[in-house]
Amino acid sequence: MLLGTHHVVIICSDYQRSKAFYTQVLGLKIIAEHYREQRDSYKLDLALPDGSQIELFSFPNAPKRPSYPEAQGLRHLAFKVNDIDEVVNWLRSNDVECEAIRTDEYTNKRFTFFNDPDDLPLELYQIK
Repeated sequence: MLLGTHHVVIICSDYQRSKAFYTQVLGLKIIAEHYREQRDSYKLDLALPDGSQIELFSFPNAPKRPSYPEAQGLRHLAFKVNDIDEVVNWLRSNDVECEAIRTDEYTNKRFTFFNDPDDLPLELYQIK
């Protein structure tokens, strides 16, 4: 049976900009980085503290994916945090806009949303 999430894949429009966002702003560690000449594509493996990974890909002329909050399919990627106020302040100090922090009516946990450089919706979810 399933044991957890191993990785999530993100295809970006500007590899260097997204690499800087995920490593410098979000603080993810690089596991491996590969340039695939035959595809003119980068693959960047990034580690999250719980052992899961984000694979960041670039492809020339990749089509944009329409994203609407309630469209079918994957809606957003959520990151666990201990102190949401600290992370939101860090993001804002790096010119990343965040929505107002809300409280989940079912769990009483605090959360907010922000976007990566390609407007992929990302969530912070306070676990404590």
